[in-house]
Amino acid sequence: MVRQSVDLLELAKSTALDAARIVSSTKNEVIGAVESVILSGRETKIAGDRIVEAEILKKLTSTGISILTEESGYIDQKNKDGLLWIVDPLDGSVNFSRGTGPCAVSIALWKDMAPYFGVIYSLHDKCLAWGGAEFGAWQDSDPISVNNKTRKGEAILCTGVPARFDLTNGAMVKKFTETIFSFAKVRMIGSAAASLLLVAKGAADAYCEEDIMLWDVAAGLALVEGAGGKTYCDVREGTYQYSIKAANRILIDQF
Repeated sequence: MVRQSVDLLELAKSTALDAARIVSSTKNEVIGAVESVILSGRETKIAGDRIVEAEILKKLTSTGISILTEESGYIDQKNKDGLLWIVDPLDGSVNFSRGTGPCAVSIALWKDMAPYFGVIYSLHDKCLAWGGAEFGAWQDSDPISVNNKTRKGEAILCTGVPARFDLTNGAMVKKFTETIFSFAKVRMIGSAAASLLLVAKGAADAYCEEDIMLWDVAAGLALVEGAGGKTYCDVREGTYQYSIKAANRILIDQF
């Protein structure tokens, strides 16, 4: 598995770089063109989601490992080893189309539905990050690690309000507001992958979201674990919707 893991990680890295080149070499009005608006206007699909995913799938399907993607759903390749590619071709699509914030190519490999490694290419910063619990965590050639904040009252929280978050559920909204107001600062940047990368490299201290989709966070969670942090994932039964927490090993138990 060790040799295979290294080969798969290198494939994921090269695939993310190739996907980023497609974005940078294609006119923004093509990649950023809105194709559909769903979930009562709370989620926007752009051409880039479909274009970039097609290129990623060309590379990953050759491995024989099943794939879960934002656009195509679950692609069953009948492998029995517990491995699963999880892909968000362009996390932060609205940010990209409107120029309002970060966006990223996100590719993860999970084993037995737990993070194994993740690769994120930040289109905003033009950097490649990768890592996992068995790999450490890196941005380009430099090691990265989570911050050592131990009190949430002094910490920065990254979060968001996903398209599927039930704003009519009073208990969930109350829990969310109580959580964000317990931190010193809160940042909502419109990309879960970019948010988790900030936690992995210590620029932010914690991340949480309710009802976020697995492909949004799969690579970032692996990066946080590789950077010495800890993650909690609770899945809503029968869906790919998760409640997520990520932080260093002391701070995570405070929210």
